Amino acid sequence: LISKNVHLYTEMIVANAIIRGDRNKLLSYKKISNPVILQVGGSNPSELAEACKISEDYGYKEINLNLGCPSKKVQKNKFGACLMQEPDLVARCIEAMANATKLPITIKTRIGYNEVEDFEFLKSFVQRTKDAGSQKFIIHARKALLKKLSPKENLNIPPLKYDFVYKLKEYFKNDEIIINGGVKTINEIKDHLKKVNGVMIGRAIYHSPYFLADIEREVFGNKNVPTRSEVMENLIPYIQEETSKGTQLNHIMRHTVGLFHGQNGSKVWKQYLSKNMCIRDADLQKVNHIMDQVKKTN
Repeated sequence: LISKNVHLYTEMIVANAIIRGDRNKLLSYKKISNPVILQVGGSNPSELAEACKISEDYGYKEINLNLGCPSKKVQKNKFGACLMQEPDLVARCIEAMANATKLPITIKTRIGYNEVEDFEFLKSFVQRTKDAGSQKFIIHARKALLKKLSPKENLNIPPLKYDFVYKLKEYFKNDEIIINGGVKTINEIKDHLKKVNGVMIGRAIYHSPYFLADIEREVFGNKNVPTRSEVMENLIPYIQEETSKGTQLNHIMRHTVGLFHGQNGSKVWKQYLSKNMCIRDADLQKVNHIMDQVKKTN
């Protein structure tokens, strides 16, 4: 609703869950004009290939293999950042995925892992995935410490080394290299875009979704951006449609907590949501009063 131009990535969905779980619940989404990319996790080539086949008709623009998540649960199931230790297995996975679907296969990875933080390793790893069929490379400019740190700590403690990603782009001149990690401002985005093809942002936008409005205006040159109030007004029909299908209200509204971040009424908005709409059995009748609350924040 805020940005018509950004590309949107799903959370990581495990290939095995796509094969054996409720596919429609996991894969279907409200059709929008933005490109939406499915991110999958796994390390079994045949399972990843099957997941790609299943996902192909849901409207995604590409399928991205997660090689960057450092959580212990993910490591236990052998996917995410720990796969950087096994480039040949990664290559087999990408090859199987690319052969199973017409959609582009891409990767998201780190610059290294544990004691391995070496540009030659990163270059070789990316080359291996490219040869196997990856068509785009999203690089989180931190290494992953697989044993010592929690996932949250892995997002902050290993130092950012943007120069690794810039150097990668210099080497892979004709390939699409996207930088990720710690980007918080428009100026940072513009600086990165001088050296790489794109910027991926997670936490900064989740914390303050209306940052997307600045991106839309400053990066994409679109001046026709809705106000925060208009965003909420436009979200209401979606809320009503989803809750009528059985989606819990709090599963939607918890993602709007930061919408008024930095505004005078931000605290009031957060309190209202926590008391009324971010609880498990939120009263659907309260949806009718959302705009009354929005007006109080302005």
